[in-house]
Amino acid sequence: MIDRRLSVLRAIARHGTVTAAAEVCRLTPSAVSHQMSALARELDVALLEHVGRNVRLTEAAGTLLEHAEKLAAQWERAQADLATHREDELTGTLRICGFSTAAAVVAPRALVLLRDEHPALRLHLREIEPARAFDLLAADDTDIAVVVATPSIPPRSDPAFEQFPLFAEPLDILVGPQHPLAARDAVDLLEIAGDPWIVGSPSRAYYQLVILACTSAGFAPNVAHYADEWDTGAALVAAGFGVALVPRLAALPGHHDTRRIPIRGPMVPTRHVLAAIRAGSRAQPDVAAGLDALRRVCATDLPELAEPW
Repeated sequence: MIDRRLSVLRAIARHGTVTAAAEVCRLTPSAVSHQMSALARELDVALLEHVGRNVRLTEAAGTLLEHAEKLAAQWERAQADLATHREDELTGTLRICGFSTAAAVVAPRALVLLRDEHPALRLHLREIEPARAFDLLAADDTDIAVVVATPSIPPRSDPAFEQFPLFAEPLDILVGPQHPLAARDAVDLLEIAGDPWIVGSPSRAYYQLVILACTSAGFAPNVAHYADEWDTGAALVAAGFGVALVPRLAALPGHHDTRRIPIRGPMVPTRHVLAAIRAGSRAQPDVAAGLDALRRVCATDLPELAEPW
């Protein structure tokens, strides 16, 4: 109902380039440029300025974006109001996306609750990286995103989204059976500061989480290997090629001989998990039901980790 070109403009603002916005919006860069030129002509204002090979938004584009965010949120609220005129039973489709641990541990349990309580509601789950999850929300390709709070996601102040805390999950250290600390019940993060480290790819949320944990503790990790799958990382740790941080809820493959040790002291690395939705959509019955199911799963199954809303 709202001019799609406003969504494209929002994508340019969020990602900084026409090429990145085109990828998110599933358009070609030339189509994005054409749409922005057409919109600028209709409004009789310049929206983009070329700076070298890149573009930046004009002041007029910033003004338009402020109204676009309000329009998008109001449209979500309108859909919630219209839902009151439909049957009480939920019969639509609820789409949830989340990173690997959330998609394996938290989201499926919430889906079970939703299936039992709203049998006519169609459910869809997608596993995806946190930063990409916000693109899906903005493009209306998902309704609820379960994400890790990292510098790569929009801030809580971003008017396009609402974010709610779900749980705070400690990270443990993973070492091989021959590591000097393998028999310990707990370790200080600084005790392994000099070890070779196994981390995720720099573009992944896990990498950011590990680097932030180490720098907060006062050291930069000596990265020896990159591994995005727990199976690969655990295999390297078991063979003595380095240490790794592993979230408390992450399931590790049992065929690798590793030791998982809690971290003690004032600098216990923790990842904060959030539920994110489009601004204004919270009152939509299916979204409200999904958020409630996630909250109840965390409160019931993860009581020691759950955070208050």
